[in-house]
Amino acid sequence: MRDRATPVLSWVVLLMGAVLVVSCAARERALDRPAGPAGGAPAAHRAAARLRVKVLQTLPHNPAAFTEGLELAGRTLYEGTGISGGSWVQAGPPGRKPTVRASLPEPLFGEGITVLGRTLWQLTWRDRIAVERDATTLKELRRVRYPDEGWGICFRKDRHRLVTSDGSDRLTFRDPRTLAATGGVTVTENGAPLSRLNELECVGTAVYANVYDTDRIVRIDPATGAVTADIDASGLMRADRLAPGAVLNGIAAVPGTDQFLITGKYWPTMFRVTFAPVGGTGR
Repeated sequence: MRDRATPVLSWVVLLMGAVLVVSCAARERALDRPAGPAGGAPAAHRAAARLRVKVLQTLPHNPAAFTEGLELAGRTLYEGTGISGGSWVQAGPPGRKPTVRASLPEPLFGEGITVLGRTLWQLTWRDRIAVERDATTLKELRRVRYPDEGWGICFRKDRHRLVTSDGSDRLTFRDPRTLAATGGVTVTENGAPLSRLNELECVGTAVYANVYDTDRIVRIDPATGAVTADIDASGLMRADRLAPGAVLNGIAAVPGTDQFLITGKYWPTMFRVTFAPVGGTGR
């Protein structure tokens, strides 16, 4: 009896093992799938909230600054600018004269910036390099090869990784030390790719992005790439006050609040704002 029962027992064990493997695989696929609202569509296909800027305060801004990056760390506002031969990064109190500034030598064209504690990354547009700086003195520490076009950059503290844009519909995740790509996501709005993503700001688990050459800012879920909010920033500046090439670009979260500083290339003004639902009272 023992000799005849052993093969049957072995088949039973193998069958149970196969069922367990299939069940585990199905569970892993379920965990990887973006979760939607209970009984609703997946998160990537949910309609984006419609928001608008509500101005709380106006501040002066250097009208000669071709703004590419804006970030507030504590009480220090960092700003990076572009144009070959006219790019710099500076730091100081918001709305006041900067306390420190460092220029990029020609022909480098500065782009987005982000602060990582004691250091700061500054991208370049098509020069294929990124510059790491001391966040206090802005002294250049080193240059790192950067294989893509540089547009926007921000740092997600919760994931300890950089998020970058290159003007396409793609956000790329990078190692904060080496800038090596570690992943990425395609950004979609109502299921369609959204390109021309420019200056970035990481706030909690969300990423905010200026849509280049528009008066729009979008909020993105970096886990799915879905646009979760469409923010209308039109009407901040009168057209007759703007120089050629003056477009919205520059968004910096005010730590500990729901407020932001926003400005634009060659704008003479910077605004402290909140984002309110469309149709609410007040501006």
